[in-house]
Amino acid sequence: MRRLALLCRLALLAGPACAAAQATDDPLLAAPADVPPASTLNWSGDATVRYEHTNGIPGVRPSPTLERARSRVRAGVAWTPRADLEIGGALKFALGSDANRDNRINNDNERSDAAALDQLFVRWRPGEATSLLFGKAPLPLELSPLVWDRDLRPAGISIDHGIALGDFNRLQLTAGAFAGEHLYGDDSRIGALQVAWRWHEGAPSNGAVLLSLIDFDDIDRLANNGLGRTNLRTPSGFTSDFRLLDLQLVGRHAFGDWPFEARIDLVRNLGADDDADGARLSLVAGDRRRAHGWELGFAWQRQQRDAVLAAFSEDDWWFHSFAHGAMPWIGYGITDRVSLRLAGFREQRDGIADHTRRVLFDLEARW
Repeated sequence: MRRLALLCRLALLAGPACAAAQATDDPLLAAPADVPPASTLNWSGDATVRYEHTNGIPGVRPSPTLERARSRVRAGVAWTPRADLEIGGALKFALGSDANRDNRINNDNERSDAAALDQLFVRWRPGEATSLLFGKAPLPLELSPLVWDRDLRPAGISIDHGIALGDFNRLQLTAGAFAGEHLYGDDSRIGALQVAWRWHEGAPSNGAVLLSLIDFDDIDRLANNGLGRTNLRTPSGFTSDFRLLDLQLVGRHAFGDWPFEARIDLVRNLGADDDADGARLSLVAGDRRRAHGWELGFAWQRQQRDAVLAAFSEDDWWFHSFAHGAMPWIGYGITDRVSLRLAGFREQRDGIADHTRRVLFDLEARW
């Protein structure tokens, strides 16, 4: 009965979001917009209700099986007092059938039950191709789940500048310095630089090459507070430094109403002496963000033990490093703002013969 009551509360929490999701675009999923008009006020956000079943979990825990429901609502507003200035903020609310005390052992990057500040930022556009971002917001680099969890919100300063290369190509430079803003009083610092060459951007056939350098510092508190996870550790912190060199190759083509994307991500930790390499391949056909649109996807990834900083990689995967596995998924767009996704994971930690299996079923809304 308790679980049924919690699931009812989750549905009620997501219901208004789904209804409101018919109105406006999602700034986190949409392509970069043009400079906004002056003196506007825009509301945006997203909501997710998730059911999870994971079994074959290794290690010392109450049970090798985890079954739970979680929900999250993010709602924000952006104000543009003039054409070159945007001021925004958002709040986040979460409710789960599990307890916050279990988030460490379940390798979560967010609390199950919480009300918190999600974003608070100022974006200034001094020129048509240049943007400066100050505050707490999504990381402004394009990274794959192998390296970064897109739900994390670091705080800092960054600059983004684009250089046109002919009529259809663009060189994009992004750099920034951030506080990690992870759980449990994290005081990590992140320096990031990305150079992206975007070929035929916006055309039916397009691609990109992205080279990133991400340097993590002051990370020992992560390990001491239980977020060391599968990285090698010493009694006082991590064995390795984490300076990640990441290369992504992206190709896209539209087959009629079916867009297709192939992405290869290769990462090496320049701060590790051993176990420093990781790789990911993902293939996606279709788009569940369209009304009645189907999406089929598959991802495979392999991370050696210190290839990435496990506290910051995607927590949809049970193992954040020191493992390999595959993730097939299928999605469907109920409307252009409400969608479903069913994803499966089959992962194997290095040194263990058994596999860990995970199923995630998501109801998602955007507005």
